[in-house]
Amino acid sequence: MKLAIFLMPWKSIPKTSALPEICFPNLLRDRSPGHQKALRITGRAIQTLILALGLSFFWAPPTQATYYTFPTHLTLCNEQVPLSDRGVWERMDREFMLNVYDRSQVYLWLKRSKRYFPFVEARLKEKGMPDDLKYLLVAESALRSKALSNKGAAGFWQFIEKTGKRFSLQKKPWIDERLDLIKSTDAAINYLKFLYDLFGKWSLAMAAYNCGEERVKDEISQQGENDYYRLALPQETERYIFRILAAKILLSDPKRYGFELPEKEGYHPQEIDQVVLNLPRPIPLKDIAKACGSYFREIKELNPEIQGYNLPAGVHSIKIPFSKKALLEKNMKEWLKSIP
Repeated sequence: MKLAIFLMPWKSIPKTSALPEICFPNLLRDRSPGHQKALRITGRAIQTLILALGLSFFWAPPTQATYYTFPTHLTLCNEQVPLSDRGVWERMDREFMLNVYDRSQVYLWLKRSKRYFPFVEARLKEKGMPDDLKYLLVAESALRSKALSNKGAAGFWQFIEKTGKRFSLQKKPWIDERLDLIKSTDAAINYLKFLYDLFGKWSLAMAAYNCGEERVKDEISQQGENDYYRLALPQETERYIFRILAAKILLSDPKRYGFELPEKEGYHPQEIDQVVLNLPRPIPLKDIAKACGSYFREIKELNPEIQGYNLPAGVHSIKIPFSKKALLEKNMKEWLKSIP
């Protein structure tokens, strides 16, 4: 039988009565009309079977999704989450459900966390801060350096310009340190410590990180309540702690929820060299890239805080590909000699 009929578009498949002539051209020759009719009916059945078998290769009934639940006991920064309160449980359930079934997003969190969590964890430990604070990075930016909100917050930790300046993050035409992982992490740690000292609870400190300390102070005063889980706050802030908790639940035990990430598939930390450049005049970033055997896009990816195409005169600390420091220094010396 000529199985090439499988490859025909549905509309181009010949009428069933013609199938015996196509597949068995000699079968109908010299047959009686009655016999020919019987063979054509058989051909119709064969065609139906062929189509059914062909479709079975490309279609399978959908499988039922596994139903996942979060733990009945949760803490964040060593503070108990009051899940016995049905309203609190439902708020947690909503954020958990929205995230546990967003499979591609959680896998991206897992991949990016391999690159960024080790540094953040070490910084938090060095400053004596709770390790759980690293999950703010997920809720704020999904671990993306260039994340930008419609309110103008930018970077891993989503600082608005005004708050960034309070904590020594520069914002100039050629640089935005909110996008620098090291500097913005230090700024976020300092801000969160300030908020914790102000409110005495990490849940309130994180809420204030989201909507501002003045708003939280005002709501506490107006409502006579200082428990995050009992406060009426802006909708985004009311969801904020639960989004952080959802990230903690999924990233701290991904296999429990069906996420299996092979080790080689993670985005692991990049090996880099840090160099300091003392520039007597502006220089195109592409020339710096060329001087260290790299290219413009790679240098921008390693230094997302650098804005535009040039570095102005002055002292700059930049990251370049690993083992390229000596080459850059050699070529920069030659460049400096060429300056009249």
